Amino acid sequence: MPTTVFPGSYDSLQKIAALVRKIAAETGFDDCEIYKIETSIDEACSNIIEHAYGGENRGEIEFTYQIEPDRLTIILRDNGQVFNPTKVAKPNTKAPLSKRAAHGLGLFIMQKWMDEVEFTIQDNMNQVKLVKYLAK
Repeated sequence: MPTTVFPGSYDSLQKIAALVRKIAAETGFDDCEIYKIETSIDEACSNIIEHAYGGENRGEIEFTYQIEPDRLTIILRDNGQVFNPTKVAKPNTKAPLSKRAAHGLGLFIMQKWMDEVEFTIQDNMNQVKLVKYLAK
């Protein structure tokens, strides 16, 4: 599985997005699904920078991927603060926009647009595994 390490900065998001678009297209996803994958990975990386590291340039994002005939798997790893997804409140998506929080949709988007989202600790690193299956 190819691995690339990016600085934990918002400047890296553009390079990560370009890589995601490339590998998602290679896997065979259409433009709509590529957008969903790219947005989900962008949200995950932004959360690493903002929440795990508490700001830019305080750590790295390790990006690993695997293309299989029926799916794309992307694994993001960091050395930041441990994340527990069960502690994140579910957003009220039915509330009027004026009453919604300015942030807090990242995890919701990842779980809605990806087929699998799994948070674990591996080798003393935070790891999020995101999987998207090709439609048959």
